[in-house]
Amino acid sequence: MNNKREVLIVEDEKGISNFIAAILDANDYKVIKTDKGLEAISMAASHCPDLILLDLGLPDINGLDVLKSIRIWSDMPIIIISARTNEREKVEALDLGADDYITKPFGTSELLARIRTAIRHKQKNETNSLHGINKICIGGIIIDIEKRRVTVDGLEVHFTPVEYKILLLMATHAGKVLTLDMITKEIWGPYTIEHNALRVNMANIRRKIETNPGEPIYILTEVGVGYRMVEEIGR
Repeated sequence: MNNKREVLIVEDEKGISNFIAAILDANDYKVIKTDKGLEAISMAASHCPDLILLDLGLPDINGLDVLKSIRIWSDMPIIIISARTNEREKVEALDLGADDYITKPFGTSELLARIRTAIRHKQKNETNSLHGINKICIGGIIIDIEKRRVTVDGLEVHFTPVEYKILLLMATHAGKVLTLDMITKEIWGPYTIEHNALRVNMANIRRKIETNPGEPIYILTEVGVGYRMVEEIGR
């Protein structure tokens, strides 16, 4: 069918590529594949897929170079899939514009959920840019951007200006992992690294929005990388 979502798989391990392709095909996605980074850049430009699954260890060029090249001209969702577990590489990929990072091996349900989230986030951004955005609703949290008012389960909650900026940033990018550097630069400016201040403010935010701050359901910690606000509760 012509209305299927198209996913570009960039993976040089044939077994993994075929495995992912089979999963996507069974879930009504259209699949295109390549095992080369340079070809991936060309295919991204010619096919404009709805999402790219990108391995970092490619035979011709580094997957990060593919990411950087595509990000120059497109914001299409890109999920890194890699066996590399180095946190610094995860952070670098996310800072360069990757929407998510999945470490091999991964489960079928996790892969499909991450794909749905990345595509949905892109759709929301497009809708918001076209129509403007006045309110963000996630679970029991409602952020009225025009009035700078936040309610949690129907009750208005006070946030400091910095806490509000962090909460709004996380909510605007719900479903996407934001690195510590990305958040601090957005809140405190490009020349300040306020990781400790961020952690303090995040702890305060969680006390205000979470039923149990020790087991958060709204803003999750991606260990060694940053934070991710969920798009929906109870899924």
